[in-house]
Amino acid sequence: MIDLSPWMPAVPDEVVTRIRAARRVLAVGHENPDADTIGSTLAVCRLVAACGGSATPVFADPIPPLYGFMPDIETARTDPEPGGSYDLLVVSDCGALDRVGAVAGRHPALFGSLPRVVLDHHASNDVTGPGDWVDPLAAATCEMTALLAARLGVPLDEGQGALAAQLMAGIVMDTATFAHPNATPRTLAVSAALVEAGAPLSDISRRLYRSKPEAQLRLFGVVLGRLETAADGQIVHSSLFDTDLAETGAIPAHSEGIIDLLAQADEAEVAIVFKEQAGATRLSVRTKPDGVDATVLTRAFGGGGHARAAGATVALPVAEARGPVLAEAARLVAAVRR
Repeated sequence: MIDLSPWMPAVPDEVVTRIRAARRVLAVGHENPDADTIGSTLAVCRLVAACGGSATPVFADPIPPLYGFMPDIETARTDPEPGGSYDLLVVSDCGALDRVGAVAGRHPALFGSLPRVVLDHHASNDVTGPGDWVDPLAAATCEMTALLAARLGVPLDEGQGALAAQLMAGIVMDTATFAHPNATPRTLAVSAALVEAGAPLSDISRRLYRSKPEAQLRLFGVVLGRLETAADGQIVHSSLFDTDLAETGAIPAHSEGIIDLLAQADEAEVAIVFKEQAGATRLSVRTKPDGVDATVLTRAFGGGGHARAAGATVALPVAEARGPVLAEAARLVAAVRR
């Protein structure tokens, strides 16, 4: 059996204590949910149940169809249960607490009153509460949640492999099936333990990275056809508009993955997708190892994330946001020495 005990001390005692003692947990992921926030949130619900409590998984936005294969996905809600007497808030994979999204604004008293646990791996996260665990060295929040399961004594094969599948989905998504440099020996050990526990690694990888509906492929084609460069080719960027979705029959969730295609440009230090979003612009940024820190670029516009992958929302339409963002990216690129 895969031994995770060398890494289990990384889990703070207070996190273990709060999860074990909770009877009614509000488990929340970030808006526009992806596999890591979904997998961790659903896994937290299983951990709470294994400890004798119950939990409600909540995401401000509906789950994209891409993640419909994940166990327990049908239990996800966009709001807490009416009248639910919750005693703990667990926030998973939110680089800042406002990433929870509109659901917190709809239930301010509830979110403001509950004791909390934060599980997150974003370097830009600056929470410091007694129950907050932020580990920027973790490839995914699901990696951390797997170690939490081990500390709680919950078998990773719980639910005939359902727990393992939830956690593996998040790790596969955030490492691009172990292709990103964020995959560490601990990541691989945790992943091996999840496979041993029944996680269908090959099927999860296929569903997340090698299976796309026709509308999504058409959307990718439109956005890639709009590709531009700046700073003598060291920046590659493109834009996605609401009309692109309408013309291709795609949905907003289909835009996931476009930035990773742009980031494959050999010469570019920085890849950026500018997404039209309700009159504002959502930035998705990827950078090369040992080059521009993506969090430095996005922090200039109120965002955050990881050194190689980050995002931000600029309160300007795409045409007006593009100039200042590219100027800041060019400034950062100019300091890179290869």
